[in-house]
Amino acid sequence: MGKLAINESGPWAEGVAAERRGVASCGASPSARRHANPLSMKISFDSFLSDTAGFDTIIDVRSPGEFAEDHVPGAINMPVLSDEERARVGTIYKQVDPFKARKIGAALVARNTARWLETALIDMEGGWRPLVYCWRGGQRSGSFATILKAIGWRVSVLDGGYKSYRRRVVADLYDGRIETPVILLDGDTGTAKTALLDLVAARGVQTLDLEGAANHRGSLFGWRAGGQPGQKLFESRIWQGLQHLDPAHPVLVEAESAKIGQLQVPPALWAAMEAAPRMVVSAPLEARAAFLADAYRDIVEDRVRLLDRIEALKPFQGTARITEWRALAEAGEMETLAAGLMAHHYDPAYARERSRHERPVMARLEASRLDQGGLETLASEIEAALA
Repeated sequence: MGKLAINESGPWAEGVAAERRGVASCGASPSARRHANPLSMKISFDSFLSDTAGFDTIIDVRSPGEFAEDHVPGAINMPVLSDEERARVGTIYKQVDPFKARKIGAALVARNTARWLETALIDMEGGWRPLVYCWRGGQRSGSFATILKAIGWRVSVLDGGYKSYRRRVVADLYDGRIETPVILLDGDTGTAKTALLDLVAARGVQTLDLEGAANHRGSLFGWRAGGQPGQKLFESRIWQGLQHLDPAHPVLVEAESAKIGQLQVPPALWAAMEAAPRMVVSAPLEARAAFLADAYRDIVEDRVRLLDRIEALKPFQGTARITEWRALAEAGEMETLAAGLMAHHYDPAYARERSRHERPVMARLEASRLDQGGLETLASEIEAALA
């Protein structure tokens, strides 16, 4: 168990770690190796998911743009057509001649495959076993797999390609239900909820970090370096985390609104969150302001964006208060600014929301301070309440 927004344990672990270092890997499954065709086979996504299918590398041969939008967890990108090449071939296919487009596409795929063979795949041994997929398990993945098979590698193609994976994500997150009991970690702005998720995850508590998956802190000031992923990739990160939860134990999720930045929490998870009991953390305004001034240092350093976000509050706060907050930001008085934002904007907004939607509270946790010692004490209380 542990923090699972981007899972680092269980069958996907090697694939996720490899994605970060450029090689995707999953442990070999004896049953898959027993029943596999010696050189090539198509495999359904269900079969792949059931035992990780014994593949050493998951290769997405779609274009970089398609891969960036979303991909199977742990996959690496070896495009056989660039974004520009794919657009060119598609235009020729639709507007000129499908046969000519296939010839041009085949030449490009062969040339790009040769480049991968001479670079990323040059040191792969004969026993290496890849799984290849494209958009729907068709021409691009089939062409790439045919060349790898001719070399002698035991290559498989994901039947239905990326679309088969995406169908499963949609079925689980839009049409299904979350089987693991959800408990929300709630509290006013600045009560260190994300930091507490990290601490209890390190102690073995199941958590799902939605802000981590969204790369956003969930407020007007919530941007993070690198920007947000697209909706599909956000959902993939959530789906991946859910795969490794033990339904016999609850999962702790930070209380969020239905949108985190520009991203929508998928319906099945949102329904579970709406019905979930809560643990509510409280702390004095001064302690919360000190915590935020430290936790949001990256935002403080981007003074132009900070001032822009303050300005966006003018319809709710009026010119005089916005002028005061801008002056505090420009003077670097971040604790005072944070206290003002919470006292006059965030705390009242959350109080109104809670008054409209009363939900069961399973525990109230009070902290006088939010330094490391105070957070460790809170983490122990959360762990005890979940036991």
